[in-house]
Parts: sequence; structure tokens; C-alpha cells
Amino acid sequence: MLRIRAAYLACCVLWGSSWMMIKIGLRDLPPFLFAGSRMVLASAVLLPFAVRAGLRGYGRRSWGFLIGLGLLQIGIPYALLFSGQQWVPSALAAVLFATFPVWLALLAHAFLPDQRLTLRTLLAALLGIAGIAVIEIPALRGQTLSPRVAAGGALVVTASLLIAFANVLVRKELRDLPPVVVTFGQVLSGALFLVALASALETGRPASFTPRAAIAVAYLAVFGTVVTYLLLFWLLPRVPMSAIGAIPLLDTSIAVTLGVIVLRERVGWPLLVGGALVLSGAALANQPVSQTVPQGS
Repeated sequence: MLRIRAAYLACCVLWGSSWMMIKIGLRDLPPFLFAGSRMVLASAVLLPFAVRAGLRGYGRRSWGFLIGLGLLQIGIPYALLFSGQQWVPSALAAVLFATFPVWLALLAHAFLPDQRLTLRTLLAALLGIAGIAVIEIPALRGQTLSPRVAAGGALVVTASLLIAFANVLVRKELRDLPPVVVTFGQVLSGALFLVALASALETGRPASFTPRAAIAVAYLAVFGTVVTYLLLFWLLPRVPMSAIGAIPLLDTSIAVTLGVIVLRERVGWPLLVGGALVLSGAALANQPVSQTVPQGS
């Protein structure tokens, strides 16, 4: 029981602290290079685990779908996510990304025949959208320090929506593949896309792999990706799915706390009120889609 609690707490803390580490790494590295470096290192560390789980033996259709899914779940969303976090505080980004269970519930109804649209799902969606509005309206009115805050927030929400859609496709098409293999294939595909994006769009931009940036890349790759997913796969058969679904709610709380304490980010009333609405919506949406693996930052 102690090992289970320790693994669960580790997932929450590591995913929650990832938002802070992204913000720190962006001080020295452009977003696509930063995200691509993280995923390249993570895929290298995941490779032996994927081989052990049975990396070979799957058809071209499965691998083709897995590569495409990597673009949808890792490549494009993380390009949006890291770009958006250039302009928004880590706490705000974590709260906006916490709309993930809401989008997941709505998309599951649209694409999975066994997922019904319930009153609770609709209420969760309304709460989530209301929370986004409360957070974003001050930025749109120019009441925040940076005029790019609204754009950055929109990028984070879009990333959350895309990852939710990718999760639905995983459940629909890749049920038979081991989770570690699915994770490795997506991370590798996303890494290649992000590196190509960095080569095409960030040539000439200031980039410095300072000790601070190197620590951020290594932390996010090893602890924010590999360790968390391996712990999650170990926890899945050992804890209720409702507990797994609660991880995004807990890690968001940790992200906000670290943003305030470590990064000295200000938490105004829009984030407090909007965050409460978003997390309430996420909590409501969690139960109908509790069988889907949550995604971290």
C-alpha cells in the first residue's frame, strides 16, 4: 500500500512540476527546440522498455496509425503548448490545460458509440468553457501585462483539445498494443516533428543550452515523461480508475502552488474563479471517461 501511495503521489508531483520546468527552460531555449529535445531524450530512454514490451511484430497499419497519432498527441500539441507558455504563467497554463477531461468527455461521445452524452457531461463542458472565459476575458480586454496572454492561453487550450482527441483515437484503434509501445511510438513521432519544426522555423533564434536549460530538458524527459508513464502503467491495475482520473486535478493544484511559490507568479481573481470552474468541470467530466489514460504536460 505504501508503494502504491508513493507512486501515485510521484505522478501528481512530477506532472504538476512539469509546468514550472517548461517555464524555466523557455528562458534559454526557443519552444520547438526545447520541446523536441525533451521528446528525443524521452524516446531514447523509453526505447528499451518498449522493446521489452514487444516493439516488433505489429503491422504497417498499426505503426502508420501510431506515427500519425504521435503528431496529433505529441508533435502538434506540444508545439502549441510550449509556444503558448512563452506568454502565459505556468499556473495559468496548467489550469487551462486541465480542461482536458471536458474535451475528452465530449469527443468520446462523438466518436465512441458506447459513450453517451449525459447531463453531467454537458454541465462539465459549460463549467469548463465558463472557466476559460473568466480567465481569458481580462487578457482580451488588455487588462493583463502582456497582450499575448490571450493568444498563449488559446494555444494551450487547443493543445488540450487535440490531446483529448488523440486519446479517443488510442482507445478506438490501438487497444491491443502495450501502453509502453504506444507511448514510445507517439513520443518518437512527435520528437521528429518538433525537431523538423525547430530546424525550419527557429534557425537564427537565440538558443543556449545553459545548465538551467539542460536540467529542464532532462527533468521533463526523464521525470515528466518516462518515469510518470511507467509509474502510471504500474498503477493502472492496482488503483481504482477514478483515482487515475483525479491525477490531472491534483497535478494542476501542484502546478499552481509551485508557480506562486517558486516562480513568484501572481494569482488574480480571474485565475482563482476561472480555475475553480475549470477544475469543477474536469471533476464532473472525469467519471464518464475514467478508463482513458490522462496526459501530463
